[in-house]
Amino acid sequence: MDEAKQEELFWKKIEAEEKIEPKDWMPEDYRKNLIRQISQHAHSEVIGMQPEGNWITRAPSLRAKKVLLAKIQDEAGHGLYLYSACETLGVSRDTLIEQLHQQKAKYSSIFNYPVLSWADIGAVGWLVDGAAIVNQVSLQRTSYGPYSRAMVRICKEESFHQRQGYEIITQMANGTAEQREMAQDALNRLWWPSLMMFGPTDKDSPNSAKAMKWKIKRESNDLLRQRFIDKTVPQAEILGLSIPDPDLELQADGSYKFGEINWQEFYDVVQGNGPCNKQRLDHHIKAHNEGAWVREAAIAYGMSKSKETIAA
Repeated sequence: MDEAKQEELFWKKIEAEEKIEPKDWMPEDYRKNLIRQISQHAHSEVIGMQPEGNWITRAPSLRAKKVLLAKIQDEAGHGLYLYSACETLGVSRDTLIEQLHQQKAKYSSIFNYPVLSWADIGAVGWLVDGAAIVNQVSLQRTSYGPYSRAMVRICKEESFHQRQGYEIITQMANGTAEQREMAQDALNRLWWPSLMMFGPTDKDSPNSAKAMKWKIKRESNDLLRQRFIDKTVPQAEILGLSIPDPDLELQADGSYKFGEINWQEFYDVVQGNGPCNKQRLDHHIKAHNEGAWVREAAIAYGMSKSKETIAA
């Protein structure tokens, strides 16, 4: 079958809402876009373990520690699912990690901000995981089969993470005056970076149009951001916390008009100049290098078992 016919069949599947599978023909640009998006998602899950892992030994109770450990374990699993999905596109995990270490691949800008207090852990779950859910629910319908199926389980677990965060921020908001101040401070610092998680405005996004056409991405950055704001502002009001946006205004249709996002800050962080960029990447490289012997031992063990099976 010539390439023109293959492309015609590809678009028929896209239009019919059928999944593109690893052995199917696909345009090279489609494959590259998927690798970029899925690997960025995987890197974000793994890098995102760092700021939370720093609070395991400082959790205020045994229950809080157990819940946080479970959440961090989930994030590692999400990275595994997504790296595995990416590998079905013909790229090795070693290559993906190398691209991250060489700063040729990105991860979510939100993880380059410090997590300064236990209230921040609550805000990360409430805001960051809340924003992730809004984005990822639509990705369950993405056109690439392995990515779509990975997102089903990830979304279920992210819902738990969001509830865990909201529970913490609720306890802080209803606690002592000092705890309430910590909750408000966490919201003040993480609100705008959470809005930046959805990426640039639609008119400025370099990849959204193609991703939407291929149905890799199902809804636009601006639509998803608005949905998150409309969902989260009432939650803050219930807690008695103030959204740090003087231009926030409820519209007649029930949506919220919001202020201008500082996109220069967003691009500075994406380009490696955020508060914690160097710290996050250096830590990942160190952990990766120190864990080399484990990977080598696992490969050697797998090869020996394979030989035993063949011999038997």
